[in-house]
Amino acid sequence: MMNKPSVAVVGCGKVGSALALLLKERGYPVVAVASRSPESAQKLARSLGCSAYDRPCEATLKADLVFITTPDREIAPVSELIAREGGFRSGQVVAHTSGAHASSELRGVREAGALAVSIHPLQSFADVAGARENLPGSYFALEGDEAALPVARQVVDDLQGHAFIIKAEDKPLYHAAACIASNYLVSLMHLATSVYGQFGISRREAFEALYPLVRGTINNVRRVGPVDALTGPVARGDVPTIAGHLPALDRVGSRESRLYRLLGLYTIRVAREKGSIDAVQARQLEEVFMASVNGEDVSKSKEVSS
Repeated sequence: MMNKPSVAVVGCGKVGSALALLLKERGYPVVAVASRSPESAQKLARSLGCSAYDRPCEATLKADLVFITTPDREIAPVSELIAREGGFRSGQVVAHTSGAHASSELRGVREAGALAVSIHPLQSFADVAGARENLPGSYFALEGDEAALPVARQVVDDLQGHAFIIKAEDKPLYHAAACIASNYLVSLMHLATSVYGQFGISRREAFEALYPLVRGTINNVRRVGPVDALTGPVARGDVPTIAGHLPALDRVGSRESRLYRLLGLYTIRVAREKGSIDAVQARQLEEVFMASVNGEDVSKSKEVSS
């Protein structure tokens, strides 16, 4: 087993704080932290028993493994600043945790003789406590210098996670899919609970009513996969039921109605893959979903029944 490298964290938000605390628990010497907010850096440093620095370059020089866990838009400028001030050195491994950006966002790292890698946890972090709870067992996408990957894999292993390698050019699609699975699920729950509000149920009551359905659906997806888990009117080819939904949703709003229709068009593809509807039923469903919404034609969507 490799020796555990000393760690510095630049960016003491949810992800950076959770990573630092978890790595310390797993035997990594976390030696320094830095943040744009001195208060957050000092608070984290007290929890870790290490030093907090105002200048990131002072923190990074202390460590063999550096995590830059700033917001995505700040990775490149922060990295450039550290490099300009001599904060990287040969032999270091420097990592960021962005899902959308490649390791090349770590500007000045390779020029200083250090190794660059992105280590993205495929997980959602609402707060530090949730991040600490959710990180273990998560999957992590690794991308970057070949020589940095053993260290990255060790970190993932010690976090009880699962690692896979992706190419830099694939990160935008990888991150878009993650947004669909996580962020848009939140938006769909917001939409569903809002629709329940149309007939007098509070958002909290709506969530409590819908959550067992969502949990059961996720359990089904986990058990049999997303295709075989599909149920409902599209999976049955139930055109009259769908036709009854649409005028009601039109009264809620054009955006809500359009989203429902577009999701329905995509779901036809899933139902066809499942084999629960035939081509004729798929075309009938398409015709219902592709009706205009307040003058806006959704027929621009790619044909899905073929």
